[in-house]
Amino acid sequence: MTQKKTRKGEAALIRSSAAEYLTFVAAMGGSETSVEMRYEDENIWLTQKMMATLYDVSVPAINQHLKRIFADNELQEEAVVKKYLITAADGKNYNTKHYNLQAIIAVGFKVENERAVQFRKWANRIVKEYTIQGWTMDVERLKHGGSILTTEFFERQLEKIREIRLSERKFYQKITDIYATSVDYDPTATATKRFFAAVQN
Repeated sequence: MTQKKTRKGEAALIRSSAAEYLTFVAAMGGSETSVEMRYEDENIWLTQKMMATLYDVSVPAINQHLKRIFADNELQEEAVVKKYLITAADGKNYNTKHYNLQAIIAVGFKVENERAVQFRKWANRIVKEYTIQGWTMDVERLKHGGSILTTEFFERQLEKIREIRLSERKFYQKITDIYATSVDYDPTATATKRFFAAVQN
């Protein structure tokens, strides 16, 4: 279930299975674990307690991993941490540190358990796809709407596609220009017509 707060500027608070947004959890099968995630600025934010639930470890373990990550300058704390008000069990609101997806992923490479192993397999697959193809896509999540697919999200994707298409047109224009300057170029020839038809498609 997804809940959105009504006051402007407040984050959307998402209750979701861990598998819904960090799909590596799905590989474990049948997980009943549920993580309350905060979505803002097109990013996911978790507290240390939420991360502990996600990776099936203790809060002190998460704290130690984060300290090491910041001490090693792997990430800059001010760039990946924000404070948000959360309501505790006592009914009071507390200003609590939340960590973005970059920090969540970094912790996933530090944890040593079965859940983390599944995460690293997932992450390595993503990196491999990106390295070979130049892009990666979570097809199942897009097909089933398992995340926050906002208008801004699709506009961004369309803009990227337009940029790629523009680049392709420039590339193929150069090819046709080179072809047209060849010494035996004949615009009426069947081979020439087939060539330009193929390029335009």
